[in-house]
Amino acid sequence: MSDSPSGASRGSLRGAASSPSPAVRRPAGFAVRLMVAQALVLGAGAVTTWVVASVVGPGLFHDHLAEAGDFHTPTEVAHIEEAFGSALLISVAVALLASVAAALAVSWYFSRRVQRSIGTVTDAAAEIAAGRFDTRVPAPGIGAEFETLAGSYNTLASRLETVETTRRRMLADLAHEMRTPLATVEAHLEAIEDGVRELDADTLAVLRASTGRLRRLAEDVSAVSRAEEGNLELQFRRLDAADVTRSAATALESRYAGKGVELRTDLTAAAVVGDADRLAQVLTNLLDNALAHTPPGGTVTVTCQPMHAGDTTWVQYSVTDTGDGIAAEHLPHLFDRFYRVDTARDRGHGGAGIGLAITRALVEAHDGIITVASDGPGHGATFTMRLPASTTPSTRG
Repeated sequence: MSDSPSGASRGSLRGAASSPSPAVRRPAGFAVRLMVAQALVLGAGAVTTWVVASVVGPGLFHDHLAEAGDFHTPTEVAHIEEAFGSALLISVAVALLASVAAALAVSWYFSRRVQRSIGTVTDAAAEIAAGRFDTRVPAPGIGAEFETLAGSYNTLASRLETVETTRRRMLADLAHEMRTPLATVEAHLEAIEDGVRELDADTLAVLRASTGRLRRLAEDVSAVSRAEEGNLELQFRRLDAADVTRSAATALESRYAGKGVELRTDLTAAAVVGDADRLAQVLTNLLDNALAHTPPGGTVTVTCQPMHAGDTTWVQYSVTDTGDGIAAEHLPHLFDRFYRVDTARDRGHGGAGIGLAITRALVEAHDGIITVASDGPGHGATFTMRLPASTTPSTRG
């Protein structure tokens, strides 16, 4: 009786030890699944071959013996047919085993190569998830589909790397743009508190200019975000492209004259479908940018003319200046947010590096294209914008 509790206790312990918590089962890898699939296919083929050979072969052999004539006794015929059947099945079995083994070896080799290629892409994707966007996948060399997969992955990684670089630069530039007016406001408020300055008209003007700069920065960031996301409300109607260009140029004539830069126009009447205010904003941005980078005595020429490219009729605008020019490495990034060709120079011009980003977003909202070309520093630059002339662009947002 005294042994029962201990026996029950031992039994319960054994029961607990024999039933461990279920482990999480990982699904079989791709190579294993492919091998199993290949083995099933090969097994089905082998069984089919065996059945067909065992059913059809002896009957055909018996018919051939019958057609050859009765040269043997029934016992000899039975022995011959039995020998043929055994030899046929044994030879077929050996051949099938050898072919299945060879096929499985080839399948194993191919499965391992495919698994390594997929594993490389998986590891590279994990690297990107960890923030290492410079990871690339080598060409696997096992087919066009995998070459396309590797190429698409490398393109994605490159774009993510570019986006991350732009994001970091954008945040740094945005912080700088906010820091300067905020520092000005803070310094003047401290001076007023310490009695160093009085809250007079000059101080208020400085504070108002700083807060105005912050307001314009916020409005520009909001505008480019809405434009790039397609959330702008555009009022499309038929416009005279030359009239829109002429109005934008006329509005800036006094500023050009004040700096001593000549503004020339070469306009041809052409119909375009678009939002008049937004197109005027685009042209004003381009003309402002040209004026900011053209020294006194220089020339800015704005043109507007219809053109044909393939089956499409376009209205092409161009703004050409004789100013600073742009180095080739900067051209692909000129329309990025906060991008500056020369940081110190552009900040001196008072820009936040958003105007051209807004310009591109507005042009694309009109189903248009905008490009920039330059022969290098000191040779000026040409901004070219094309808008559809005969088809109504789709409204976004």
